[in-house]
Amino acid sequence: MQRVLLFILFVFSPVIVSAKTVLVLGDSLSAAYNMPLEAGWVHLLNEKLSPHHQVINASISGDTSAGGLARLPLSLESHRPDIVIVELGANDGLRGLSLEQLKKNLSAMIELAQANGAEVILAAMHLPPNYGDYYNNKFHRVYTDLERSYQVGLIPFLLDKVGGINELIQEDGLHPNEKAQPIILENVWLYLQKLL
Repeated sequence: MQRVLLFILFVFSPVIVSAKTVLVLGDSLSAAYNMPLEAGWVHLLNEKLSPHHQVINASISGDTSAGGLARLPLSLESHRPDIVIVELGANDGLRGLSLEQLKKNLSAMIELAQANGAEVILAAMHLPPNYGDYYNNKFHRVYTDLERSYQVGLIPFLLDKVGGINELIQEDGLHPNEKAQPIILENVWLYLQKLL
């Protein structure tokens, strides 16, 4: 009888979920550029995870990897995240900034986050085709190299199934619109759920 009771308690007891804080450090792609914050993928993620987990959006439109690196220490201290999603680098690439410096900045962010006990996911981007295959491949290799070096999670392309599809992009030809946000969320969720 005692064994039966223990079995029932084991099978039907609620699963205890360890609450986690997810910090998103990004640029306009995560800052709900030109739309209500509630429509952005980061807010949609927070709704999906609430009330068990908390999502903090530390994204600023126009930010570069240097800006993210400068802001990260305070965000780590203030929020003590368990997971950090780094969605930065697109503006570095679009402005033709040094890819070597981009790699150094992203490396420093990964090291800072890991030193503070957080797991890291990098959200990689592809640049528009007019930047040429050589530069585009070199740009994307920054993310894949860091994935291997630091054993972090990697979203291969944040805008997968969004980029290049006119009805999912704003009039500027760069930023995803509101319709695209749930798709971006699914792209992130595919890799984030493993850490939760």
